[in-house]
Amino acid sequence: MACCKEIRSSSWIYPTLVLCIYGFFSMMRPSEPFLTPYLTGPDKNLTINEVTNQVFPVWTYSYLVLLFPVFLITDYLRYKPIISLQGLSFIITWLMLLFFQGVLAMQWMEFFYGMVTATEVAYYAYIYSVVSADHYQKVTSYCRSITLVSTTVAAVLGQLLVSLAELSYFYLNAISLASLSLAFLASFFLPMPKKSMFFHKNHIPEIPQGTMGQDTMSNAPSINEQPSCQEDKDVVKSSVISRTLPECQSDKHQCHMLVQLCKDLKECYCTKKLLYWSLWWALATAGYNQIVNYIQVLWDDRAPSQNYEIYNGAVEAAATFLSSVTSMAVGYVKINWDLSGELALGIFSAVDAGSLFLMHFTTNIWACYASYLVFKSCYMLLITISTKSPLMDFNPFLIT
Repeated sequence: MACCKEIRSSSWIYPTLVLCIYGFFSMMRPSEPFLTPYLTGPDKNLTINEVTNQVFPVWTYSYLVLLFPVFLITDYLRYKPIISLQGLSFIITWLMLLFFQGVLAMQWMEFFYGMVTATEVAYYAYIYSVVSADHYQKVTSYCRSITLVSTTVAAVLGQLLVSLAELSYFYLNAISLASLSLAFLASFFLPMPKKSMFFHKNHIPEIPQGTMGQDTMSNAPSINEQPSCQEDKDVVKSSVISRTLPECQSDKHQCHMLVQLCKDLKECYCTKKLLYWSLWWALATAGYNQIVNYIQVLWDDRAPSQNYEIYNGAVEAAATFLSSVTSMAVGYVKINWDLSGELALGIFSAVDAGSLFLMHFTTNIWACYASYLVFKSCYMLLITISTKSPLMDFNPFLIT
């Protein structure tokens, strides 16, 4: 018994370890802070206008189109296949970055990167289907922390290789591809979840305890009775039917969950406070994605990579570190976020807006760098606050 309890208590370690390995190598992309200089440089020879107006927008729209269907498919397929799909999409993206030329090829590259970001939900949802609720907080901190560490290490490594070793951007992308290949291989070692949050719950109908013993006794033959051949056939037929029942009930359960999802969403968003916070979350996240998508274009305009020493990697590393510090600080500051959350929302949103105005009007690259640090740190701070506010009561992964 003690051995069984030990195995059960440590069953969360293996999937968490493998998922953290996947997360580390999937975020180890030292070439990403230098994407725009790479595309506009001699390797791809695209103009800044082509990159801004024809290449980068493809990621935004492909992410938008893929996000909702991928969200449902992720739960239906029980996460692991989608994590592997993300790893494969990563590899295709970086293969196209390395070996394909032209605007059309780079547009397809952005489409596959949209698949990468749309399938990211599987990484954060997978662990909750394979570990018990007692370990949720622990595994969440591990899985999220490892991605921040890997992003910081990758950005620092990329900056050092560019500034000190004067390594070509092409080889930075080759290093990223090697890391992503390891992540893809790691995804195959993840255990397949037996259940998911929505579609794959307990399909077998529960038998009321009061009738369990009665049914068992009534179906069992008495000692003095010898079952006939016909009775044996009836027993076999009954067992076959009982095995096919869960399949029918599985289909009904899936339809029921889709209907239940719609009902829960309608019920949750009837609350005005939750609606306001959700609206802010959607707009802020959309704005953040746009800034992250185009910030390198702005930096290249202020300090062209052909003429200046650029520090994109160092800035990304510093921004990630500050974001993790501000997010962690929210957990230690003794403030009632239900009362002060909206005030903080207004203040730091105004700070974010001010940093964007400064980035737009200044011609100094260092002012742009500093404004980006402020913008990303404040955004991560507000996202963390929002999870401790009304939105905390609505977790889309825990809908029943």
